[in-house]
Formats: sequence, structure tokens, C-alpha cells
Amino acid sequence: MNSRFLIIMTALAAATTLAACGQDSSKAAADAKKAAAEAADKAKEAASKAAEATKEAAKEATDATKDAAAKAADATKDAATKAADATKDAMKSSEPPKDAAAPAPAAAPAEAPKKQ
Repeated sequence: MNSRFLIIMTALAAATTLAACGQDSSKAAADAKKAAAEAADKAKEAASKAAEATKEAAKEATDATKDAAAKAADATKDAATKAADATKDAMKSSEPPKDAAAPAPAAAPAEAPKKQ
């Protein structure tokens, strides 16, 4: 009877141990699954924020490029206008005045006094 009792008690202890380990491993697996799901959610959220930040940065870069191009176009236009005005002024100063009288005829060269 002792050996039967010992076998039954050993089997009962082994079953209890296996049941306890099974519950712990199931709980650990559930916890790991929960942690993995949370990590995946956080990674998805981080990727979404990164995509949004990239989109915003691209928009700002595009706006800055448009602004710079507009300013460059304005500067080019101003420079061309100033160059045209300078050319007109240079042309005006090289033309003889329209209201000036006809040039006087050149005087005959004076003869040098003769030496005696």
C-alpha cells in the first residue's frame, strides 16, 4: 500500500506541477502577446508621425522654393529694368542735343608770323 500511495502522491505532485507550469506559461505567452501588440501599435503610430513630419517638411521646402523663385524672378525683372534704363540714358547722352545750333564753321588756321 505504501508504494501505491507513493505512486499516487508522485503522480498528483507531477500533475499539479505541470498544471501550475502550464498556467504560468499560458500567462507568460498572453503577456508576451499583449506586449508585442502594444509594441506594434506604437511602431505604427511612430511610422505615421514620421510620415506626417516628412510630408510637412516637404511642403515647407516646396513653399520655400516657390518663395525663393518668386524673389529671384522679381530681382531679375528689376535688374533688367535698371539695365534698360541705363542703356536709354547712355544713348541719350551720346546723341547731340536736338535744339543746339549748327556747328560754327571751322576758322581758317592762322598763319604763323614770318621770321625776318
